[in-house]
Amino acid sequence: MSERFDLLVIGGGLTGLALACAVAGEGLRVLLVERASLAATVAPPFDGRVTAIAPGSRRLLEAIGVWPALAADAEPILDIEVGERYSPLRVHYDHRQVGDEPLGHIVENRLLRSALLARAEALSASSLLLAAPERIARLDRRGAAVTVRLESGLFVQAALCAVAEGRASETRAAAGIGVLRWDYDQTGMVATIGHALPHGGLAIERFFGSGPFAILPMTGNRSSIVWAADNRLARDLVGLDDAQFMDELAERFGGQLGALELAGPRWHYPLSMVQAERYTAKRLALVGDAARAIHPIAGQGWNLALRDVAALAELVIDARRLGLDPGSAQVLARYERWRRFDSLALIAITDGLNRLFANDLLPLRLVREAGLGMVERIAPLKGFFMRHAMGLLGDLPRAMRGEGF
Repeated sequence: MSERFDLLVIGGGLTGLALACAVAGEGLRVLLVERASLAATVAPPFDGRVTAIAPGSRRLLEAIGVWPALAADAEPILDIEVGERYSPLRVHYDHRQVGDEPLGHIVENRLLRSALLARAEALSASSLLLAAPERIARLDRRGAAVTVRLESGLFVQAALCAVAEGRASETRAAAGIGVLRWDYDQTGMVATIGHALPHGGLAIERFFGSGPFAILPMTGNRSSIVWAADNRLARDLVGLDDAQFMDELAERFGGQLGALELAGPRWHYPLSMVQAERYTAKRLALVGDAARAIHPIAGQGWNLALRDVAALAELVIDARRLGLDPGSAQVLARYERWRRFDSLALIAITDGLNRLFANDLLPLRLVREAGLGMVERIAPLKGFFMRHAMGLLGDLPRAMRGEGF
């Protein structure tokens, strides 16, 4: 005899945990399978990055019971300043122009993982089975359910399999879903910086010919640096010792926050774009980076993944409430239509911004300056960009509108 679940989630990263918590929180039976030890993923050395949480994403985290554990460690983004190295022109986004709530929050990834894992462990007493570290020995989607045998010997069935393994998903490849890949020839460098003066909730993005440079406000007198540079420059920067690296960083950072110091390890990783040819197969749905991975230039990667989570969770929960099959072709077709347009639009935006700004050609510099000036002068246009970045536009799932599941 096998155990039966409404949903199998493969991958226990941020996205997989969020999806498992969303569906199990509504009483459906969920199995989450992760190769690594979940406890290891919340250790401080595991991930030195931060995540920008848009208001729509915050509402989803509230709906799944995770935000209360994060609120005290989430730094509000009150203003955003965008500009480029060669121009004094800046676009200034003030949260008061679109309401009282912040434009977003910055949260350390390790704290996100801890909060999601705590919620998942609370649900494991009722509706969520956490299998980690664990591997899938066999997965069969040919019948009326997904049939899985784990390496530990457990045999289970699920109505639907959600793949949240990341951009190099083996399950996606085994399902015959191809991907379009684009290497940006850039490396992303991340570090936490301490500074003498308070940041005031200001996030800054500067565009250089070698790639974008972002300063993201963290709790206390700290900021996270997300620095994308072409691979040749990045190799030189990665090879510097901490003091030399800080000298290079200070030139780009500017003096607005006073004296700087490195407040944690430095991290680096290659930048690329991945887009799956389709987001579904029989009784299978791709979620997060398994569906698409984008350039970090706009800080929207996990917000896009959470829109996948909210959409798929809503469809699965609604189907089960109506006594229908959560893994049916109709549910999967709705998910594919719902998520693909949003994904393609954001891929085009992030890829286009990177291509437009990551060069020093004079004609493009003039185009960029004209574009920045137009956004700064035209209030409705600026407001549209702000609401889009806040995750408040488009066909949003109920949980991202603050209506729960």
